[in-house]
Amino acid sequence: MELQFPSNAELLARIIQGYDFKRAGSDTSTRDGQLLLRNIYKLAERLHKPVEEIAAAAERLRNACRLGRSVDSVLEQYDHDPLVLACGKLAITFFMGQAESRSSLKEAPRVAGELPLQGKVAEHWVYQLGQLVTSGVPRSRIGHTLEQLTIVNFNYDRSIEHFLPYALVMAYGIELKEAQEVIADKLDVIHPHGMIGRLPWQKGEAPQAEWGVEQPWNLHAIAAQLKSLAERSADRNAVRDLRLAVANAKRLVFLGFGFQPQNLDLLFENTLSHNPEVLVSTHGMSSGNAATVAHMLRRLAGLESDEQLMIAPVKAWELLRDYSLLLES
Repeated sequence: MELQFPSNAELLARIIQGYDFKRAGSDTSTRDGQLLLRNIYKLAERLHKPVEEIAAAAERLRNACRLGRSVDSVLEQYDHDPLVLACGKLAITFFMGQAESRSSLKEAPRVAGELPLQGKVAEHWVYQLGQLVTSGVPRSRIGHTLEQLTIVNFNYDRSIEHFLPYALVMAYGIELKEAQEVIADKLDVIHPHGMIGRLPWQKGEAPQAEWGVEQPWNLHAIAAQLKSLAERSADRNAVRDLRLAVANAKRLVFLGFGFQPQNLDLLFENTLSHNPEVLVSTHGMSSGNAATVAHMLRRLAGLESDEQLMIAPVKAWELLRDYSLLLES
């Protein structure tokens, strides 16, 4: 992954290993396992349950992860078991916070005015996104440009919200606080499953967490506000807003999207009727699955012409770079 966030398979593997409490106290015990065990005790206290019940739920989650395609699909399977859901949300918050702390997207730039990215900066999709939204756009028009964009992020991290203010600082020479206010006021980023805390400058009432803090003090409060698919689907207003954003889009761009049926159902209520352009990155996807994705999107987006669907087996940053003229138009 460009920002070193875990893939679906990697996150499942970390949960399987982290919740292996049979290793607790032995030479094979891991740091993650020890920290998660402490948090299991805290979760038991928070839920007023015996710790043995919570540990058993973690074991059920661990077993399901061995067969699952993603932690989201596993939590959907266990919508009947609130203890497994709680253990899953705890693991997501723990490991995604850890991933932020180890990411190539840092808390702040090494030098003021630069970007908080390490490595080959242009080979990060957030860099390409920052370039797309600012290239040739006057400072007086950046708010309007951002209002034309809606981002639906099925991941739990805050990389978009954390990075883009720094892109505005670099592009326009403004103060970071002003840039954060612009992003907060003008850019709509939807997290259907929630995110691991609200950045301190973001609006709202959700628990706060600074970028890159591996173990925030309010970890359990953050975990509790994450949403399984069933929980999100029950929020009719949120689902309506999400589907309206898709239905009103002139152009749909899918980056690193797994095309799980449950997530597609959140995006599309009916076949679209306005024939949008659709751009898809299928990096790492088998040819059979890529063909299936093409078929599904032609049907769901109501595409009248094959020219409206552009599929490329490239990484997210390459797609944004290679189709920059289309995306800026």
